[in-house]
Amino acid sequence: MGICISSESFEIQPVGFGNENVVHYDDNNINENQCVIGSVFSQQGNKGINQDSAILYQRYGVENGVFGGVFDGHGENGHIVSKFVMTKLPSLLLKLTFSLPKIFSVKQNVMRRNFNKWKKVCWSSFMVMDKDIKSLENLDCSFSGTTAVVAIRQDDDLVIANLGDSRAVLGRKTEEGVIEAVQLTTDLKPSLTSEVERIRRCGGRVFARKEEPHIQRVYLPNEDVPGLAMTRSYGDLMLKYFGIISEPDVSYHHITPNDQFVVLATDGVWDVLSNDQVVSIVCATNNAAAAAETVVQASLDAWKQRFPNSKRDDSTVICLYLQQGASLKNGT
Repeated sequence: MGICISSESFEIQPVGFGNENVVHYDDNNINENQCVIGSVFSQQGNKGINQDSAILYQRYGVENGVFGGVFDGHGENGHIVSKFVMTKLPSLLLKLTFSLPKIFSVKQNVMRRNFNKWKKVCWSSFMVMDKDIKSLENLDCSFSGTTAVVAIRQDDDLVIANLGDSRAVLGRKTEEGVIEAVQLTTDLKPSLTSEVERIRRCGGRVFARKEEPHIQRVYLPNEDVPGLAMTRSYGDLMLKYFGIISEPDVSYHHITPNDQFVVLATDGVWDVLSNDQVVSIVCATNNAAAAAETVVQASLDAWKQRFPNSKRDDSTVICLYLQQGASLKNGT
């Protein structure tokens, strides 16, 4: 699935694009001299249909603007929900953020005020998106939904909005020339005390089954369903009465010359690779066009090695490069 966009309506519509789970889109015509800003890649696991979706949208809002989003669907209709969000959320956010001010300012109170405006827009957009899912006809989202981790770049402003257990990690160069991993999001899982408290206050239950004691899951008050492994998501309408919310955790990062790239990925990657491993893989690849696929392939190899008898999850990655022409080799 690909997209086309009308600048007048901000409406994104699906068009034929090849790999229907991922989109790499540029708002201008692609030319030979265009700089490759990153890559996106998705690989189906062996649990069934690939429920992941992802979009990397170049020249988003401004010349140096980018929208990157990774969505990990779950439940019977999770693949439909993740693609619906991938298709609609970029235009929804663009319409609402188009007139917002730059966040960074030497005046802390101005920067705080500007970021709060962005935060409110992200919250509003995510809530509207969830209502749109609820209004879909002939699609049962009672126990189907998707995560979302979104990175919005506008010049040197980087806004991250996270819903669920997908993750964003920054590759940042230290004074010694080594590129280190900096996690930009918190995995919103039932293992977090604040998340669990909200769910239990609302009547939901959280516990781990005997067969997988290391994984906390969310259940209805009187039934052992559905066993959701995250605490925030789109969809999952039955659980919205019991503490599962669609309010994203929104954060801000001012991009400096030391910030090299951002990796967005679903938990099929983070379940088997650490932040440091992923950043090292991207550095070793040192190729924007191939980085996402290389990380996915490394996660597949890790699944085979660590869990040879287990069903492998879908794995989806976006690698967004923040500096043009920079070398990612450590120590250089």
